[in-house]
Amino acid sequence: MSPVTVWETLVGQEAVVATLRAAAVAASPGILAAAGSGGGPAGARSGMTHSWLFTGPSGAGRQEAARAFAAGLNCEREPPGCGECAGCHTVLTDTATDLRTVTPEGLSLGVKDVRALVRDAASAPTAGRWRILLLTDADRLTEAAANALLKALEEPAERAVFLLCAPSIEDVLPTIRSRCRTVALRLPSAADVRDMLLREGIDEQVAQTAARASQGHLALARRLATDEAAREHRAAVLRIPGRLGRVGDCLAAAADLVGAANADAEAANAERDEVETEALKTALGVGATATGGKSRSARAPKAGAKARSMVVRGAAGALKELERTQKSRGRRTILDSLDRALVDLAGLYRDVLAEQLGAPVDPIHADHAAEAAGLAAASTPEQTLRRLEAVLATRAALADNPGLVPLLAVESLTLALRDG
Repeated sequence: MSPVTVWETLVGQEAVVATLRAAAVAASPGILAAAGSGGGPAGARSGMTHSWLFTGPSGAGRQEAARAFAAGLNCEREPPGCGECAGCHTVLTDTATDLRTVTPEGLSLGVKDVRALVRDAASAPTAGRWRILLLTDADRLTEAAANALLKALEEPAERAVFLLCAPSIEDVLPTIRSRCRTVALRLPSAADVRDMLLREGIDEQVAQTAARASQGHLALARRLATDEAAREHRAAVLRIPGRLGRVGDCLAAAADLVGAANADAEAANAERDEVETEALKTALGVGATATGGKSRSARAPKAGAKARSMVVRGAAGALKELERTQKSRGRRTILDSLDRALVDLAGLYRDVLAEQLGAPVDPIHADHAAEAAGLAAASTPEQTLRRLEAVLATRAALADNPGLVPLLAVESLTLALRDG
């Protein structure tokens, strides 16, 4: 089997691969050397710039494309992007000394993390050719964080490259996106996703079902193909429209959906939260004496008490800040889980509408064709369209209003689905 280059991992993104490969070639040592010998850096590096913005829907592979490009820039071979050398391997595994990846822990990305990123950008690369700063969710920048980043983009270091990721250019401030070269990714087709799963050894029928159900979301396709719990969660979501007989049923279905999202968050974050908390307590010396022993405390009881009091106050503040971060991260996980469930519901109602209208399109949830047919027979296209719009409106409301109570939003949705 031939080696897989970093570009081959970008599923269904031929135009993106061509752009990134050309830029990596333009930034390669041979081209740069030629530029230094008389061609001039501007002409030789016409395909390369210091800041990039990767856009595309969730699951399209924005971060994967940014990381593949980073690997290509620091690849040790020609043509760049081999996927095997130390330069590629350390970037792909996020262990490269010249790569800094910043991912928001919660609902927003604050100025502290961005300032640290900017400081890193000012340093010369130590092992590779480029210092690469990868910001995975540029759409979550606070205003102060965006302003801090803007200065670095306006006055870039010679060997630094910023790689920003966001769902769309509209999600990024105009002052920032105007200083970036945009790379727009699309959701890969079901056939592209199926072929990816087949290459990874998934059974053909499972790959076909997962590819359609994922609606182009690569990570979800892999989970559906390999994780029985993920398949059962999806099936439970798709059973919801059939449960909405009475008001009490609607409220129970909403509670189940939000409860499942809370369980996802707990499973994803509980162990990490505990490890972080214990590590911080150990670093702060919580529970230990501030003076290093009884004999010293006995010699200076007042000084020891004061030092212990300062340690306790400082530890309490740090632990409270960590708790806020963990709470925000947990809410983000809940919202992400709910969003995925709403996408599945929207796909089901799309299948229902296609059935009612006789549209010649492949179903998204082919393995739930019986549920779609039953809903189609029991409603009109107008009702289905209103229900689909209600699902999409709830999805938008949860995304745009971080303070919205998820349970209330989902209860309102299930009641709207019942009434049609």
